[in-house]
Amino acid sequence: MKLRLHFVVDPMGWLCISLVFGIWLYNSFFVPKLVLLPHYDEGHIPWAIVVCYYIASALCLAALFRASTADPGRLPVDPHIPHSEREHWELCNKCNLMRPKRSHHCSRCGHCVRRMDHHCPWINNCVGEDNHWLFLQLCFYAQVLSLFTLVLDFCQYYYFQPLTRLDQEKFTTRHELALLRISALMGVVMLGGMSSLFYTQMTGILSDTTTIEKMAHFSNETYGSKRAWQWALAEVCGTRWKLLWLLPLRGRQPLQAGHHFRTPV
Repeated sequence: MKLRLHFVVDPMGWLCISLVFGIWLYNSFFVPKLVLLPHYDEGHIPWAIVVCYYIASALCLAALFRASTADPGRLPVDPHIPHSEREHWELCNKCNLMRPKRSHHCSRCGHCVRRMDHHCPWINNCVGEDNHWLFLQLCFYAQVLSLFTLVLDFCQYYYFQPLTRLDQEKFTTRHELALLRISALMGVVMLGGMSSLFYTQMTGILSDTTTIEKMAHFSNETYGSKRAWQWALAEVCGTRWKLLWLLPLRGRQPLQAGHHFRTPV
């Protein structure tokens, strides 16, 4: 599947995603410049920690880019409906187009999305069938990067040895506010928010219930049943290979309905 770009024209969404990108930029350049790289240069930390931090940062940015630009499952104007599946389609009362059941019309984007979970202004895109796995990756890598940043901030003041090549008094005067307060505050807020969102998304995936269905108090035995976490995540990510669940730079193909999940991958 080709990685086609999908953009939503929404000034408020652009503002929100710019704020998210600014937080990523702060954590990926300012904190390493003041903490990570200086302590690595003086031999206080191994190179593996530096590499892991930048890998987490790169994966977080890639997940943000893909989640915000991937087609969430937008329905075409004239969809092809197989005769055997017509009973599972319905007419949208907003755009007057046929759509599969469990689809939803997004008033912000102006079109219907297959198995839409919600519209997220922080990625300026809907979260639907085709990009739900990318949104899940974004939540996960944002948690990893925020936790990594919090650990670095803590170690800077309570664990790392003083930097011999810097004037400690001058460093504290210039950067203590930015590191100890702003960075730590952003880390706590992002970690708490992303952890809560990640938990909510995972419970919805495991119970096969979207956020919109939860808000509408949707209760249907067909969609509300618990299922194995391996199959649930494989269905969302479009592959049974667990390592691919963590890679944002790939396409997604829906699993065949008749497949059963095989654990050793």
